[in-house]
Amino acid sequence: MPNILRREDIAFWLYDFLDLEDLARLPHFRDVERDVADAILDSVEKIAEEKFQPHATKLDAQEPEFDGENVQIIPDVKEAIDSFCEAGLMGAGFDHEYGGLQLPYLLQTAISAWFSAANWGTSGYAGLTVAAGNLLAEHASKEQKQRYLLPMVAGRYFGTMALSEPHAGSSVGDIKTRAVLQEDGSYHLVGNKMWISGADHEMSENIINLVLARIPGSPAGVKGISLFIVPRYLINEDGTRGRKNDIKLAGLNHKMGCRGTVNCVLNFGDDGGAVGWLVGEPNAGLRYMFSMMNEMRIGVGLSAAALASTGYLHALDYAKDRTQGRKLTDRDPNTPMIPIVEHADVKRMLLQQKAYAEGAMALCLYAARLTDELRAGDDATRQKALLLLDILTPIVKSWPSEFGLRANETAIQVLGGAGYTRDYPLERFYRDNRLNHIHEGTKGIQGLDLLGRKVPMHDGASFKQLMAEIEAGIVEAKAHPELAACAAQLMQTLTLAGRTTISMASKAEQLGQETYLANATVYLDMLGHVVVGWIWLRQAMAALKKQADIGDEDAFCQGKLAACQYFFRYDLPVVETQCALLEQMDTTCMKTPVAAF
Repeated sequence: MPNILRREDIAFWLYDFLDLEDLARLPHFRDVERDVADAILDSVEKIAEEKFQPHATKLDAQEPEFDGENVQIIPDVKEAIDSFCEAGLMGAGFDHEYGGLQLPYLLQTAISAWFSAANWGTSGYAGLTVAAGNLLAEHASKEQKQRYLLPMVAGRYFGTMALSEPHAGSSVGDIKTRAVLQEDGSYHLVGNKMWISGADHEMSENIINLVLARIPGSPAGVKGISLFIVPRYLINEDGTRGRKNDIKLAGLNHKMGCRGTVNCVLNFGDDGGAVGWLVGEPNAGLRYMFSMMNEMRIGVGLSAAALASTGYLHALDYAKDRTQGRKLTDRDPNTPMIPIVEHADVKRMLLQQKAYAEGAMALCLYAARLTDELRAGDDATRQKALLLLDILTPIVKSWPSEFGLRANETAIQVLGGAGYTRDYPLERFYRDNRLNHIHEGTKGIQGLDLLGRKVPMHDGASFKQLMAEIEAGIVEAKAHPELAACAAQLMQTLTLAGRTTISMASKAEQLGQETYLANATVYLDMLGHVVVGWIWLRQAMAALKKQADIGDEDAFCQGKLAACQYFFRYDLPVVETQCALLEQMDTTCMKTPVAAF
């Protein structure tokens, strides 16, 4: 240890691959030059190593507990979060007007990756607060921002999101929590919420819950949902903390992973009504909440990528140190054993992890760069970024969650029997990462969102923009002899993906929407592989340029090129099989009768 992340990787993604320095030329980010960014990353790395990573194993074993009155959390968590806030990192991405550092989201995302990799359970409190704060910055009134957002940016208040209800789960349109207007303009909320991370603890002055509820008389379904600020403690006119709101902790959910982020069942209004304030307009709550959910979806993908990355580094370190066996051609038992990293199959497992982890991380950081372009670019740049983010968000959430988990699974195998013990953190990384399949919408929901909404929306504008971006990258890659074969392979795969998408759309009207969406999850994986192939091709081009600048062969750049080649040879070909299934509009799963199970 630490083996949290590699600074050389972060520098490559920020400067060589995504050109953070170009972003810093935009007026909105003019204060963020490379030396400033590097100094911030120095501080982040130090805090992650000294305050976050050391208690990760302890927190996993001693998860938050509810004693009937209060939630008990080991003190190390608050100490780590306090150091995070004292460094100004809670406000890293917020504008100066709110007391923030106004950093590009690209840099903020790299910062988040360090803390997710070091200790995902503890870092979750900060991630939720930042996402909730960004929602308020975008949609809250001036008075609400003054009262709630500024203390969140300062790290005094934490934030959370309360969507799910026990009976509804992911079907948000079926929520029943009610919000009744009072004479003073506030609302009284009555209902129950489930799976609410970070909603009860004593580590901050207050917790700002962003709650979805229905105002009586509103339309049924998702069109009748409003968003409310419901603080744990009411706030007096002078800004001091007042009485406790009518929110009761009914119990804690104890999960297989990410145990350090307290996960709550909440009752609102047992004693008459939890006091809340409407954000924006009535019945627009789900639209507002989606700005936070989409940010959290990128965050989920990032967490999965970070856990995959730190798992890979731990496995690599072990493989270099652990000696076992000899070369297959060496029959002499007196010959010294060799490090297992020299065995071809161990190299295969390490390359698989590297391809998945670094492909996922680069994808998430690319989405972060698009977010900056949407925030601070000119009109044409913003429109293109919006189209790409629309279609990429379900992939950014789901591809790292699926393949980052596979990387962690393989990391365990590299350690052999030791990987399955708690003597090493690999099994914890796997348990933590397994939760990303369910966070912010299940993988199945992301598939339905991608194929059912994002691909056809605006006459396929987002899909067409993505295809054009990938094709442009292929054309650029063809100029490099080392990448010509990969470029040709990706072009063939892209053409197949486009043809399959058009074919499915043409059959949808005749066969029906249910048949069209029956294999949406397969489509999600298929298009995700195409996108990550493109991301790897772009990384390979950046590595070649870096190597040319150095003027010599470089082991770091060789590693990027090898991982790119691995992905193209071992993983990208699966798209052909997936497209064949999708072209058939297969109904095996849809038509299997319940009794057959």
